[in-house]
Amino acid sequence: MKDKLLMLRPGFTQGLEGPFYCGDAVAIEGLLSFFPQLRSQIDVEYIDAQRPRKAIVDLIGEANQSAPVLVLGAGRKPVDDSVEFRMHGQTRFVDSPDHIRRYLSSQYGVAHSTS
Repeated sequence: MKDKLLMLRPGFTQGLEGPFYCGDAVAIEGLLSFFPQLRSQIDVEYIDAQRPRKAIVDLIGEANQSAPVLVLGAGRKPVDDSVEFRMHGQTRFVDSPDHIRRYLSSQYGVAHSTS
């Protein structure tokens, strides 16, 4: 299984307000646009903002519905020891936008951020 990145589909509403986009996903989208080869190396899925977020729940449980989230493929672990990951059963995942970018940069050999 490839690493899987789940992000909120832009243009969502909350009650009567919106449309919105996920600010945490913007930098990750930027990285994907700078290095489009990443899209073929990982699975990217856009999901609805409304909870429960079934696609996330199915992978890492109901308590871990934040997005964006990167679910590591079976047997994969970060090559960069500074990437903080969490566990759900035997599944590793990264739910910090900064650590998602750090993971993608180091794991797939693209440029690193200066910040």
